[in-house]
Amino acid sequence: MDNALKSVAIIMDGNGRWATHRNRPRIWGHVRGTANVRKIVNAALKQNIQILTLYTFSIENFSRPQNEKNNLFKLLHKYLIRESISLIENNIRFKIIGDYSFLPEKTIELICDLEQKSSQCTGLQLNFAFAYGAKQEICRCINSIRKDQKDDQITESDINDWLKQNSVAEVDLLIRTGGDVRISNFLLWQIAYAELYFSNTAWPDFTEKEFHSIIEEVNKKERRFGNIK
Repeated sequence: MDNALKSVAIIMDGNGRWATHRNRPRIWGHVRGTANVRKIVNAALKQNIQILTLYTFSIENFSRPQNEKNNLFKLLHKYLIRESISLIENNIRFKIIGDYSFLPEKTIELICDLEQKSSQCTGLQLNFAFAYGAKQEICRCINSIRKDQKDDQITESDINDWLKQNSVAEVDLLIRTGGDVRISNFLLWQIAYAELYFSNTAWPDFTEKEFHSIIEEVNKKERRFGNIK
């Protein structure tokens, strides 16, 4: 299938509210949301997406109750155990962007192991944005470049090159589920010319069919990047 969209990012929102509306604890929504990741990753493979970046835990999420945060960290640990073999078998390269140094040592070992084992995979690049914030990322980027070129002016190209090596390159499409219409400090530099799509569907109910429909709809648009046809 010919697909003009190469890099897609998703803010997977609405898990807790989805559970609350069903009189279940919020963690139940996150469990169901985690299970939905595999379906959408498979959908991205079918759509010939090259890079899929999922917003799994933001810097701002640290303000949530400790119990909920602990449960989210455990869900990441379980995901890595459950999906690592499947990801490699499907030629998917896995990477976490963000600062996960605070996680338990065993979880960090799982992350490093999967990143290393999948590093030679040539199919879909799957990024988890975990403990991630775009403003903080841009600050790290600038400080890092300044160390290498103290007397030179930092250019747009410098920042693009750093992000390609350490994070995510330009994004073609950003999807947010759950009904809210905002970016929430996610890939602010990379989405400068991305198409934006806001779905009212909560993440646990977000289907391959809806994902496919969004891709089809956006592919029909003429992306001019400030030019004329």
